[in-house]
Order: sequence, then structure tokens, then C-alpha cells
Amino acid sequence: MKRQPATTFQVHSEARGPHWVAWITQPGQNGPYRSVLLVGASQDEAETRAREWGTAVSLQMERSSPSS
Repeated sequence: MKRQPATTFQVHSEARGPHWVAWITQPGQNGPYRSVLLVGASQDEAETRAREWGTAVSLQMERSSPSS
């Protein structure tokens, strides 16, 4: 079974010129997490990249936190 990351990020996106950008935010926070914008040719591509980034960050945070 695939393990779900503990931290959940929200995905946001908007069109910018001929492409789309997407970013993740932590709940209750404004602005892109770590100021990272992910670019895609379509909204779906940009949001997919943002979801993948959010999953990777969540897993990294989980690995680096001390065990309870």
C-alpha cells in the first residue's frame, strides 16, 4: 500500500502568458511554499508538477522529523 505524506499542501495555479504556473501552500499560509513556482504548458501539467513537488516535500519533512 502506498504511504500518504503527513503534511498536506494545497495546489494553486494561474495562467501567465502562454503557459501556466502552479504552486503549493501549507494550510493557512499565503504565497508559494519556499517561493517555488512550477511551470507547465497546460493547467493540468503545472498542477501535476505542483502535486508531485508537494508529495516530495512532505515525504522529506517526514523523514527529517524526529520519531515520536
